[in-house]
Amino acid sequence: MMMNTATRVALADENELKPGEMKKVEVDGKKLILANAAGDYYLVDEMCSHEDFSLYLGCIKDRTIKCSLHGSYFDLKTGEPLEEPACEAIGTYEIFIQDGKIWSDITSK
Repeated sequence: MMMNTATRVALADENELKPGEMKKVEVDGKKLILANAAGDYYLVDEMCSHEDFSLYLGCIKDRTIKCSLHGSYFDLKTGEPLEEPACEAIGTYEIFIQDGKIWSDITSK
C-alpha cells in the first residue's frame, strides 16, 4: 500500500519577487513556477497544457499567466485556460507564508 507524503519546501523569501515576476522551482521532481501577480503569490505547473512549452517564457498579466508559444492565458488561482488553443487546466498548488518565507506542501504518492 502506497502512502501519500507531503514535502514541505521553502520556495522563496517573502519579498523576493516583485509583482509581475516569477521564478522556476522544482519540488519533488515537479517543475513549477512561483508567480507574484499583483502582490499575491501563486504556484502552478511550469509547462503549458496545450504543448510542452515553458510558461516561464510568458508573462504575468493581472492574475493570469500567458504562454508565449500560442498565446493562451491561464488563471493562476484555478489553473483554468482562459483562451484557446489551450483547453486543459494546469496544476495549481497551495502555498503559505511563514517566518518571512513562501512555503508549499507538495504531496507525492
